[in-house]
Amino acid sequence: MADHVGEPEPEVESLMDKITEKIHRRDSSSSSSDSDDGKPSKVDAVKSKVFRLFGREEPVHKVLGGGKPADVFLWRDKKISAGVLGSATVIWIFFELLEYHLITLICHIAILSLAVLFLWSNASTFINKSPPQFTVIVVPEKCVLEVASVLRMEINQALGILRDIAAGKDVKKFFTVIAGLCVLSIIGKWCNFLTLFYIAFVLLHSVPVAYEKYDDQVDSYAEKAWIEIKKQYAVFDEKVLSKIPTGPLKEKKKD
Repeated sequence: MADHVGEPEPEVESLMDKITEKIHRRDSSSSSSDSDDGKPSKVDAVKSKVFRLFGREEPVHKVLGGGKPADVFLWRDKKISAGVLGSATVIWIFFELLEYHLITLICHIAILSLAVLFLWSNASTFINKSPPQFTVIVVPEKCVLEVASVLRMEINQALGILRDIAAGKDVKKFFTVIAGLCVLSIIGKWCNFLTLFYIAFVLLHSVPVAYEKYDDQVDSYAEKAWIEIKKQYAVFDEKVLSKIPTGPLKEKKKD
């Protein structure tokens, strides 16, 4: 009787073996199909991750905000980009080289426009032509409120960053801002605001398009430079920054 009772156990074991074999086969087939699809695994994604300047993870067009401004900066439409850059160059020549003043230029343009429209309106009766139709220009309230809202957010964010820097929360950011302001003050001695604005405008029309074309080479050199900067900063942090006491707000939080 004992022998007859123990007979079903091998059948149960063989059934379980078959189930486990099927499960393993499904797992192996699914893993092979995933690899065949060409989708990289997490390890491959980490290995294939390349250093990008400023930690960008998107194309240059998206980093610049996309849309028409990015198209202009990246010379997607060469006629529009050349026209915008040419207009900026003409304005810079007027104000910087010819020493024209903004108020004088606005007044002269207004005088010329009003004179032409006035003569056209009065001469239309003599030459039997219809007078010019003046469209009513009204600035929409919604547009003004949106611009004011964006400016308010940006100003508040800048004030918050300055407050954090002044409170001594981030020593690295403090020295970065100080160095940037020093460089800007030196550049300000060499040229006025209009020339500085024009140089920045020209750089926006030249640097992004050059970087988009040679981004791999630029990123490789930038990676080497960034590693060297981190080494030098580690030495500076150990010798100087670590000896600077933290701000009062940070000590209160610790308490």
